[in-house]
Amino acid sequence: MTGDNQGPVCSYTEWDPLEEVIVGIVDDAAFPPWHVALPPVLPANQHETFRRNAGMPFPPERVAAARQELDEFAHILEAEGVTVRRPEPIPQRTEYSTLDWSSTGMYAAMPRDALLVVGDDVIECPMAWRSRYYESLAYRPLLKEYFHGGAKWSAGPKPELTDAQFDQDWTDGDDGGSPRLVVTEFEPTFDAADFTRLGRDIIAQKSNVTNDFGIDWLRRHLGEDYRIHVFEFADSHPMHIDATIVPIAPGKLLVNPERVPEVPAMFKGWDVLEAPAPVLPDAHPLYMTSKWINMNILMLDEDRVMVERQDEPMIQAMKNFGLTPVLCNFRNFNSFGGSFHCATLDVRRRGSLKSYF
Repeated sequence: MTGDNQGPVCSYTEWDPLEEVIVGIVDDAAFPPWHVALPPVLPANQHETFRRNAGMPFPPERVAAARQELDEFAHILEAEGVTVRRPEPIPQRTEYSTLDWSSTGMYAAMPRDALLVVGDDVIECPMAWRSRYYESLAYRPLLKEYFHGGAKWSAGPKPELTDAQFDQDWTDGDDGGSPRLVVTEFEPTFDAADFTRLGRDIIAQKSNVTNDFGIDWLRRHLGEDYRIHVFEFADSHPMHIDATIVPIAPGKLLVNPERVPEVPAMFKGWDVLEAPAPVLPDAHPLYMTSKWINMNILMLDEDRVMVERQDEPMIQAMKNFGLTPVLCNFRNFNSFGGSFHCATLDVRRRGSLKSYF
C-alpha cells in the first residue's frame, strides 16, 4: 500500500504510518577539513580532535560498531513492516574543488540533513558545510528511481560557499541575546534537519547552517499549501531542530527542557513531554553532538517509536506517554552526530495533507 498518494514518495508528518525509509551508511566516514563553520557547533572538547585529524578517517573500530548498529536498525525496521533503502557508498576522502575552495567529504550517514521530503517532493538541500557539498550524490540512484516512479525531485540553489557565506570573525561570545550564527545571508543555505513537518505547518529554526535566505527560498518553493513557522530556542549553538522540539503525534509534543523553556503558543492544548535527562556516559565519545541526541527518536506511526535500547529513562517516558517503544542499540552511531531521526529519511508515510492547528 502507498497510502493516499500512489507515487513512490509521500510524507507530510513525522508520525503517519511509515512505509519506506532510507537508512544512512558510515562507509569511508572521515573527519571534515577544518573550517570556520565547525567551531560554532562542535563540542568544545572535540575541536582539537577535528583539527588534528582533518581529512583523516574516523577510527575504524568506531565506524565498524556504527555500521553494525545501522544494519541492526534496518533489520528491525523491516521486521516492523517498513521497506528499507540504503544510499550508495561514495569516496569521502577524495579531494574536490570549486572555483574558490577545495575540500574532502565526511559521510552519507544522515539523509535527514541532506534531503527534505514534503509531500511527493524530494528536495536536495543547499548545505552550508563545504565537506557536505556532494553528499547527496550517494542518494542519486534512489532519487532517479523515485523520479521515474512519479515523484517530484527539486534542489535548492547550489551554493558557492565562498568566504562571504561565513562570519570570519565568529566568536563564541554570549551577550544574553540571540546566538551569533556563523552563516551570513550571502546566499540561501539550509539543512533539512532544521525543519519538522506537521502537515500544512512546518516548524523551522535559523541555525549555524540555516539562514533566513534559505528559509525564504523553501517557503516560496513550497507555496501556499504550507505555512513555515520560524522559532528561536534557548540554544546557544543551534544546528538541527530534532533534538530540541519533536512532534510525535497529533496533540503530542516532546521538548528539550533546557532549550524550550516556553512551548510556542501554537501548541496550546497539546500534551507536552519534557525529555528525560540523557544517560549517555561521559566517557562515550560524541564527536558532533550533545547528549540530548537521546531525543532524536523516530516515529513508526502514532504509537510505535524507535528508542535507544540502553536509554531506560526515555523508554519509560515513552511508555508513560502512551507509546510503544521499539528498541535498538545505537550508542555507537550516536558518536557520529545523530540518532534514529538523523539516520533516516522517511520516503513514504501513509497519510494525506492536513492541518493540525
